[in-house]
Amino acid sequence: MTAIAALGFAPHSGWAAVVGLGGDEAHRRVLIRERVELTDPRDHGSRQPYHALRDLPIDQAEKRLASYEATAELMAHAAIERIAGQLFQGDHRVIGVGILESAGRKGSSLASTLASHPLIHTADGDHFRNAIAAAAARLRVAASRVRARDLEAEAAAAVGTSIRTLHHALKNLGRDVGSPWGADQKSAALVAWLVLAKESSRERIT
Repeated sequence: MTAIAALGFAPHSGWAAVVGLGGDEAHRRVLIRERVELTDPRDHGSRQPYHALRDLPIDQAEKRLASYEATAELMAHAAIERIAGQLFQGDHRVIGVGILESAGRKGSSLASTLASHPLIHTADGDHFRNAIAAAAARLRVAASRVRARDLEAEAAAAVGTSIRTLHHALKNLGRDVGSPWGADQKSAALVAWLVLAKESSRERIT
């Protein structure tokens, strides 16, 4: 029987930490842990796309941004498809993708974003979050975004435990898989755990 799994992403500029989580509700386990690249290594500007666009005329910026978006989505699509395929070979079906979200303020247009350095920083991060979400949608995998500052409370509520217990469980997951198991991997694992907990809750209701 095929078991369910979820992927959690903690994005950065040009890459993301991803953790695939599975196991039963009482004993979650790490199925896969990777760093996935989301930019063309030959184009250094694509790692911080909005920073790279800020001195361009708006029409040129729009064209360059469209190219950056297409590349990031293509690479995210390939990564999710490959990881989901690997997990399926191990009798796990990916039922959802969780993406760690920022709480930064977003610009209302490209022009307004490029005119504000704080908005540029938020937009750079959202660029890669959007690529992961769009890639998941193309693969018909549900994607949800959870703000970093809300993640622990939401996960604890969904799992039905305390934040302290979750911290202990995450530490044990890291002990099982070894290094690297830093803040990125813990956040990615926790957002995947939240996706699984919500899916389990829906299954009990139905």
